Amino acid sequence: MKVKGYLLLVAVLLMSLLLTGCGGGDKQEPAKQEGNQEKKPLKVALILPGKIDDVSFNQAMYEGVKELEKEYAGKIEVTYTEQVYEVANIEPALRDFASQGYDLIIGHGFQFMEPIIKVAGEFPNTKFALGTGFKTLPNTCVYDVKLEEGGYLMGTLAGLTTKTNKLGVVGGADVAEIYRGHEAYKHAAKLVNPNVQIQELYTGDWRDAAKAKEGAISMYDAGVDVVWHSGDGIGVGVVDAGKEKNKTVLGNVSDQNVLAPNNVLSGIAYNWTPVVKQIVDDVLNDNFTNRNDKFYWLTVANGGITVAPFHGLDNTVPAEVKAKMEEVKKGLAEGKIEMPKFEK
Repeated sequence: MKVKGYLLLVAVLLMSLLLTGCGGGDKQEPAKQEGNQEKKPLKVALILPGKIDDVSFNQAMYEGVKELEKEYAGKIEVTYTEQVYEVANIEPALRDFASQGYDLIIGHGFQFMEPIIKVAGEFPNTKFALGTGFKTLPNTCVYDVKLEEGGYLMGTLAGLTTKTNKLGVVGGADVAEIYRGHEAYKHAAKLVNPNVQIQELYTGDWRDAAKAKEGAISMYDAGVDVVWHSGDGIGVGVVDAGKEKNKTVLGNVSDQNVLAPNNVLSGIAYNWTPVVKQIVDDVLNDNFTNRNDKFYWLTVANGGITVAPFHGLDNTVPAEVKAKMEEVKKGLAEGKIEMPKFEK
């Protein structure tokens, strides 16, 4: 019996050793998993020159990026900072995020161009995206809006709805994007209504709401009954003028009807998500620095430029005007509308 017990014990020990040997591969599994760990989320920093609730340029971008963060849950993480407007404050903000190891830094405004070019040269492994502009490096890109498409839509609407044949347009700085929008607005308005006269104002500053309001009031007092503005802080001033004078305003960047429901007939609304998605996809797929074209465009075709609803003013817009607006939108989306090249 003792011999049998001894043999049984030896058999158990041998089986244990065999099982341990077979399990050696399992013990290496953690190292294998470590090599196949999922990539860490892409760290994205968004630097805004204004506030995220401005019902304009900053809010539209903030909402676009946050929407993509939801869609790409686990793939990207977004941090933002707001009201970094002055050039002197932009460079330190860019350098701070780059030093913290952010993968993609977005500077949302033309005034970010020179600081981005400078800081990007110091951090060649960090990607930078500039909101409107023209200078690039291998690790930077520019995203912009075909504002001529938005201006064309608003010019069509203004030219068809004016009762005095006098229109206005108010912009901030006279830069390429805004210039293209204004010129297209004037061009389209005259196509649908050759009798229109158009007044124009550039405030020279994106935030000077007071000057924009004063200019718009002057236009209304001169007989203008429809004014479009080309965005950012000045837009609030133009909307206030329309509300004060009880005249029609066409908004820009965001649906601004909420600011003056009886006066903001419609406007252009930006959806930045398609453009930000393109940029992020290129970074995630290691295609960012390989692109020959460093420009990403917001257009009617990709859903980035839309026309805001008429809301409670819908019954004031004739059916033929609505039909014309749909025709123009379709033509722009399909590339069938020819416009002059509006270049400064």
